[in-house]
Amino acid sequence: MPIFSVKHSTVYRYKQLVSFGDHRLMFRPRDSFDQRLLDHALFVKPEPKEVRWIHDVFGNCVAVIEFKGSANELHFVTDIRLNHTPQHAPDFRIDEAALNYPFSYDPDEVADLARTMERHHADDGDEVGKWARQFVSATGNTETGKLLMTLCYAIHESFVYSRRFETGTQSPLMTLHLRKGTCRDFALFMMEAVRSLGFAARFVTGYVYVPSRDCDAVRGGGSTHAWCQVYLPGAGWIEFDPTNGIVGNRDLIRVAVARHPQQAIPLSGSYSGSASSFLGITVEVKVAKETGGNKISSA
Repeated sequence: MPIFSVKHSTVYRYKQLVSFGDHRLMFRPRDSFDQRLLDHALFVKPEPKEVRWIHDVFGNCVAVIEFKGSANELHFVTDIRLNHTPQHAPDFRIDEAALNYPFSYDPDEVADLARTMERHHADDGDEVGKWARQFVSATGNTETGKLLMTLCYAIHESFVYSRRFETGTQSPLMTLHLRKGTCRDFALFMMEAVRSLGFAARFVTGYVYVPSRDCDAVRGGGSTHAWCQVYLPGAGWIEFDPTNGIVGNRDLIRVAVARHPQQAIPLSGSYSGSASSFLGITVEVKVAKETGGNKISSA
């Protein structure tokens, strides 16, 4: 199994000295059976007054950073190493009752899944729902796994990836009309599409390993990446990356999960000063696969 290393640098620059409010940083991957954190380090400049760790409502690790004094530059550098077990093909061991769509979740699970099954964005004409239903067989015999894989691949093949530097995520309806967007846009669009069919879905933020940064076949490298998970009875939460057409966790490093993209912003915070004080931001991300990863045994 490979070992991935991630170095993530973010620099904010200002015209003059400004003071900083608390910042929240998500960079520590979620430990699981398919990825195990080996090392992590955090460097912040200027030196913070305090760094404390919390678990948010979804169980994600969040570093809350408190500052003192003022500066004209704010610099965050994070380093992680993790053991990653790739799943090149999804293990769709779905409960027999859910092998074909439509199906119903167990009432005990619905109590916890309910908010991830709700659509979160206005769509008066149900355009996103109509787009999703075109992949449901008119004969009423649609394999659940095949339906979700087809949806994921359809976004990958018929929508255009377009890097956007503005903050935020565009609405699923806008993504459908434009037929282009970022990885966050595509993840949210797929979430709303499968939710319109009655599935539970949640947002994932993390990183993607790109074997060659010069290769256009994999998108989303060089920055944080986003995809989604869909809950299937018996199989659990399954990864779907519509940006790259990946089903399963291959090359995906999971950092945080949330019901909505706004709940999983990798870095957020504030500063005291005029809006014109802000000069810009520089983000650099490098994801590498270490050689000799098979020497590390899993726990």
